[in-house]
Amino acid sequence: MAEESDYKADSIQVLEGLEAVRKRPGMYLGDPHDGTALHHCIWEVVDNAVDEHLAGYCDVVDIVLNKDGSITIEDHGRGIPVGEHPEYGISAAEVIMTKLHAGGKFDNSSYKVSGGLHGVGVSAVNAVSEWLRMQIERDGKLYEQTYIRGEPQGRLEIVGDSDSTGTVITFKPDLDIFTTITEFDDEILNTRVRETAYLNAGLKITISDQRGKDTETIEHQYDGGISEFVKQLNERRNPIHNDVIHIKGMREIEDGEIHIDMAMQWSDSYNEVIQCYTNIIRNRDGGTHLSGLRSALTGSLNRYAKSRNLLKKVDKLSGDDVREGIAVVISVKHPDPSFSSQTKNKLVSSEVAGIVESIVNEKLGEHFEENPNVAKLVIDKAVLASKAREAARKARELTRRKGVLEGGGLPGKLADCQSRNPEECEIYIVEGDSAGGSAKTGRDRRTQAILPLRGKILNVERQLKNQAKVYQNNEIQTMIKALGAGVGNPPELLEGEESLAESETYFDVDKLRYGKIIIMTDADVDGAHIRTLILTFIWRFMRPAIECGNVFIAQPPLYMVSRGRNSKYAYSDSERDAIIDTFRSEKPDAKIGIQRYKGLGEMNPDQLWTTTMDPENRTLLKVTANDFTDEGETSSLFETLMGDDVPERRAFIEMHASEADVDV
Repeated sequence: MAEESDYKADSIQVLEGLEAVRKRPGMYLGDPHDGTALHHCIWEVVDNAVDEHLAGYCDVVDIVLNKDGSITIEDHGRGIPVGEHPEYGISAAEVIMTKLHAGGKFDNSSYKVSGGLHGVGVSAVNAVSEWLRMQIERDGKLYEQTYIRGEPQGRLEIVGDSDSTGTVITFKPDLDIFTTITEFDDEILNTRVRETAYLNAGLKITISDQRGKDTETIEHQYDGGISEFVKQLNERRNPIHNDVIHIKGMREIEDGEIHIDMAMQWSDSYNEVIQCYTNIIRNRDGGTHLSGLRSALTGSLNRYAKSRNLLKKVDKLSGDDVREGIAVVISVKHPDPSFSSQTKNKLVSSEVAGIVESIVNEKLGEHFEENPNVAKLVIDKAVLASKAREAARKARELTRRKGVLEGGGLPGKLADCQSRNPEECEIYIVEGDSAGGSAKTGRDRRTQAILPLRGKILNVERQLKNQAKVYQNNEIQTMIKALGAGVGNPPELLEGEESLAESETYFDVDKLRYGKIIIMTDADVDGAHIRTLILTFIWRFMRPAIECGNVFIAQPPLYMVSRGRNSKYAYSDSERDAIIDTFRSEKPDAKIGIQRYKGLGEMNPDQLWTTTMDPENRTLLKVTANDFTDEGETSSLFETLMGDDVPERRAFIEMHASEADVDV
């Protein structure tokens, strides 16, 4: 019998003040290990500055990345109040910096609309900072106070005079908390700031990076607002109508007013890009405003199409049909929104769905009545999408009847594993029979399956108009059959929908026969191309496998460096050079041999197992859609790299050529 652990009254701990944030930063800011929380610290402070803009007191926000790893964010608003708080006997500014759920946004007297509503943001940033310095310009004076790990180092003091107003927050993240990603990413910062400037027409935000030899400054200011934002989202696409459709509306609620600002434009692309915001905060998981928008788009286009007899043998347009190729930015301003978490990734205020749906139905209907040519172009595209989707469904159903989507009958070239427990099983998709032979011999037969593919599979990005051809491809059929989970990305459900139609068959990640899908190709240009073709297929037709973390890329070694009988493997040029230096330092006169592995077939089974397949020693890269890149941007990247637009791909390659490490 296991010993009873002592669980008594004195086992109960109470974390007071900012101690709770330091103990559990993920509850307040996101994951402290993957960069989410680190960058969320910036957003909390920047959002406070933007709130001053929304209140009508700030037109400029300055951000400076300092050489010492700290960051400075300055707004030119009213300045945080500095008077003594009647309850705590310290300055109101110190209360804001040290007390959770303290701020001026719990009623509508100071801020009609605000991104920060919980009073947690800047105090949480203070808690996870090695040090933080707050400077306030207000009432003709300059005030300053410093904190170390959330603890004030003295009271707020007057340190000079000032003829302006505003707040400057400088903080350095505490590396005891942020242990993996410790530096601010200028690309992530620039992307978020650009979005914020688009959503606040006329607001100027500057970013100055002083971490290099020379200071680099970027300025974001967009007078066109979200219409200009939509044009930017469609920059790599071909819009089917010239003008961006801009919709604005307002509805009164008990606590105030809800304002809807939305811009949209359809292109000839196959993918939708919908970006949702509430009070300038990005809601990556959408929410009720997204549900209202989707319902309105589907209803509006169907009503207009039926009234004009434009459906052409299509009974009804689905949500996926009408949203194909659309780029939308929807911004909601709400006096008291509710979110699913402190990170505000999903709006859950129930009244917003109906308000958005009502406004879009009204305004989009008016726009189509006034611009029938635009309406016809949009509906013709949706009708084509519907026909293509139906053809794909029939091809998928035919494939299912042939047995590819059924549980029985595995492909002949698959060397399956003995276990039937998906959690411990993994399948290696390898390039060619030669590599497949080594992998089959060297693998752990109990848990590792090997599926060799012949040559380069079909580039599915160029067949999205004719998906039937995708399902008929032999190598793709082989993959579908081996994985055993079906094919086709299921459409997203609207709020309130419980399940997809029983007659439809899509990829179901819960039916995967293997918990890990590992792509293992040669470490050369052809291998990289084959890997990209496989990833393109999985993204377009089995996306849940990526979203659920089931897809990996094997990392075979590039070199074997030998000195006598002593051999070591290197996975990069720098690692190879380090091994050579170590060997030479141990025996300066010894002969060193270097073998470059161009293909997996050059490795014998023991070497392949030791370096690439042994779970104890191997390195696998998990394939994810970047945490800071949304689904629409990822799809656009696949369009650029794998689609038909050669000039766009050339421009992308020229732009990023200096970042590439290509072994030809």
